[in-house]
Amino acid sequence: MKPREPAFNPDELFDIVDHDDRVIGQAPRREVHARHLLHRATHVLVHDPNGRLFLQRRSMAKDTFPGCWDSSCSGHLDAARRELGEELGWHDASLPLRPLTKLRASPETGLEFIQIFLMGPLSGPFDLNPEEITEGRWITPTELDLLIAQNPGHFAGALRLLWSCHRAEILASIR
Repeated sequence: MKPREPAFNPDELFDIVDHDDRVIGQAPRREVHARHLLHRATHVLVHDPNGRLFLQRRSMAKDTFPGCWDSSCSGHLDAARRELGEELGWHDASLPLRPLTKLRASPETGLEFIQIFLMGPLSGPFDLNPEEITEGRWITPTELDLLIAQNPGHFAGALRLLWSCHRAEILASIR
């Protein structure tokens, strides 16, 4: 098992971008989030052979959407593979990351331009990082529909936006 990187570094430098996703500067993570600056992120949706999605429940220590259900893994700096290792303990690079879509920065995304990737079919096992993730679970699309409808506040804004705008595209890609 590879050693884990720290969960997050408040002084890590992020690219700051304009409304067209062009880099205009850099600032530490804490400043980007505190000042609500536009920046970039990546999210990965992992699916299994049965079409279920693996979702993570974000740690309560997270500075955005603490305790909410979210994509399988997420992070900044266009480092999807790094996030798979840091959050899920998954270091096998044999499965390709398939680009799905890009979400525009908005309040729902935490002011992030988010590149979304799909990965799978994959069943794990995962070694969840407790500094990043409280729990993880496999969920069917029908269950996700129901849970978001019943308790939208239990889900990170980016996941709600992604699911509402790109559900059909995701389902077509994981079946």
